[in-house]
Amino acid sequence: MLAQVRTPSQKKVWGLAAAFVVTLALTGLTVASAQDPYYPQQQLPRGQNIAPAFEGWEENPDGSFNMVFGYFNRNWEEQPVIPIGPNNSVEPGGPDQGQPTHFFPRRNKMVFRVPVPKDFGNKDVVWTLTVHGKTERAYGTLKDDYKLDLRVLQTNTHMLLGVRDYKNFDEDMAANKPPVVRVEGDARRTVKVGESLTLTAFVTDDNRLKAVKTPPFTDSDTSAIGLRVAWFIYRGSGDKVTFDPEQFKVYQDKRPNGNSPWTPGWMPPPLPADGKFPVKVTFGEPGTYTVRVLAHDGGLDTAKDVTVIVN
Repeated sequence: MLAQVRTPSQKKVWGLAAAFVVTLALTGLTVASAQDPYYPQQQLPRGQNIAPAFEGWEENPDGSFNMVFGYFNRNWEEQPVIPIGPNNSVEPGGPDQGQPTHFFPRRNKMVFRVPVPKDFGNKDVVWTLTVHGKTERAYGTLKDDYKLDLRVLQTNTHMLLGVRDYKNFDEDMAANKPPVVRVEGDARRTVKVGESLTLTAFVTDDNRLKAVKTPPFTDSDTSAIGLRVAWFIYRGSGDKVTFDPEQFKVYQDKRPNGNSPWTPGWMPPPLPADGKFPVKVTFGEPGTYTVRVLAHDGGLDTAKDVTVIVN
């Protein structure tokens, strides 16, 4: 599958699937001040921009479509917060179309979906991001080359590497369905600074993908397989937000002890028998936040959001 990226000057560049071309091509552009011994090139920890990425489109049962977007944060450490507005907008219908405002490091795939009607035709959905003074855009289109199905989504998620010893993997992947997630209580909450807020998700899964740890280090997108569930800040600054218990990282941290599904040797935590995933969240400063819970089985994922107003 091909991926299309246009610069602000409207030039078109065609390459491999956005699920890995952005990662590989742009990683090669990071030349930096600090060398990580586990990567062949140096990395810039902060000060770089973020490239939005169009991952492809899905067809819904009613004939409408979802445009699926992710991003590549060129910073290895910095997690910029870009509010909804001229520097973070999705059009038409925006500027707010459900995109994140809190950006994790490195490549983050299949982050949000923008619904469009069945008669959307050959128009584009455009996500514009301006970070550290540089503007980049991703253009969503319904061209056939960008069509996503469950197999393509799973292939792009973990690249099917490191599972050679997994018997019947192809069969399990073909039958796999996304986890089902329900959040207890209202989708909008209010809490005071310094007070903890308890959030609870109920998650069920078909368990078609058996738990497999992340293979030994490779410079790839390979992640652990098996159901994993984590809460994190999707909108708003996470600098003064704490989670109890501490949550694993939902982004690519391939360093030893990175506590991420992409960390070598990482294994999904044991699943609770009751399917409940509670967490206590404490906010250190006022604001409006979106707290997201992500259930991921290593191939497919489901996310639910809670809006929290902190006074």
